[in-house]
Amino acid sequence: MRPLKETLRETIALEGPISVERYMGLCLRHYYATRDPLGAAGDFTTAPEISQMFGELIGLWMLEVWNGMGRPAPCRLVELGPGRGTLMADLLRATRLLPDFKAAATVHLVETSPSLKQRQQAALAASGLPVQWHDRIEDVPSGPTLLVTNEFFDALPVRQFAATDRGWCERLVGLDGEDLIFGLRPEPEPALGKPLRLGDILEWPAVSIDIMGTLAGRLAHDGGAALILDYGYWGPAFGDTLQALKNHQPVDPLQEPGEADLTTHVDFHRLAQAAAAQGSRVHGIVTQGDFLQALGIETRANALKAHATPAQAADIDRALARLTERGPTGMGELFKVLAVTDEAVQAVPGLPALPFSS
Repeated sequence: MRPLKETLRETIALEGPISVERYMGLCLRHYYATRDPLGAAGDFTTAPEISQMFGELIGLWMLEVWNGMGRPAPCRLVELGPGRGTLMADLLRATRLLPDFKAAATVHLVETSPSLKQRQQAALAASGLPVQWHDRIEDVPSGPTLLVTNEFFDALPVRQFAATDRGWCERLVGLDGEDLIFGLRPEPEPALGKPLRLGDILEWPAVSIDIMGTLAGRLAHDGGAALILDYGYWGPAFGDTLQALKNHQPVDPLQEPGEADLTTHVDFHRLAQAAAAQGSRVHGIVTQGDFLQALGIETRANALKAHATPAQAADIDRALARLTERGPTGMGELFKVLAVTDEAVQAVPGLPALPFSS
């Protein structure tokens, strides 16, 4: 396959500088279409790959919410960006505790990567449930829905604006000879008004807002709940959070386009706004560590260790510590959890109801 950097150079030479949002979209489409990015041999590791406990607890969360919904059948069990299928496989194993759920659930994965679809198919072969794949959430059949997404919204493109004395000017990707560089659109974006502090970077997640609006509208109409786990913050906030990872190490986001994972931190406040605007109820936001503790991860770890070898028990302890680790860079604190439900769902496990409106 032709290197994406060559295509980007030609595009920019012909059309002029492109937005960060477009750059991210082109890079991510190429990246996920050409590799399995997960695990030690890939570029990053997600929580489901660290321990089965993560997916199992989310499966138990799903069972409790499904009970609270009145046990609808059929119920669409959906994952956005399901990676290798590990989270869904662990989730389904935990839901065997309630056979009625297995009879009611239909599994739907929203995935565009051919290589990851193959991994997901292999991971879910033993589940005993048919699996359907879709390119978009809009393609999932209507009906009551339970949805989960882990590290999905962080991998969606964002627009970036820089605070200048002219106003908020959009950040662009252009050329300096053969090299890709950042620049600014000369004209400011009038809808953003005047910045208070020069040099600030504002990230606008238009793609994420659209997807959340679609998802929340579906839940408000058909009923159900969505559980969102990702790394990010409760905005509004300013800062450049665009980052690239290759071989588990940070790299320049412009250095190897399409060959490294690009992400930004998720603005959960904007996601909550988009959900509330569609008439959905918002629950959260809490840290991943607090959420997993509330669901009983320590109890589950002790149960697994009771039948483990000393080496296996040590691995379980390390996984528990990593998933719940505190501190600004710890997964247990950096990652946040938000749930969105229809109005009839008054409460969900591990998350407080959030009085929130658009």
